[in-house]
Amino acid sequence: MLELRPSCEGCGKSLPPNAPDAMICSYECTFCENCALGTLDNVCPNCGGNFQPRPIRPRAMLAKNPAGAQRHSVHINEAGHAAFLERYRAIPPGER
Repeated sequence: MLELRPSCEGCGKSLPPNAPDAMICSYECTFCENCALGTLDNVCPNCGGNFQPRPIRPRAMLAKNPAGAQRHSVHINEAGHAAFLERYRAIPPGER
């Protein structure tokens, strides 16, 4: 089950469970759409994977399985991400 992290790991923006602009990679790294597709150019700075829109958990299921509450640190290692971009930018996500 997805953790549904509460904030963007890039800029700190709050991303409640129903946020339409929450994006995740396959490891659940969570970024807002602006950071994921703009700043990070659709390459996760932690794993090199791509981003997809995070599903919205129905309200009725949030009572049974609440979203995560722990905010992750807000930081993008620019040098490390530049290396990921150099390596993966031209490679389609399914071929990385």
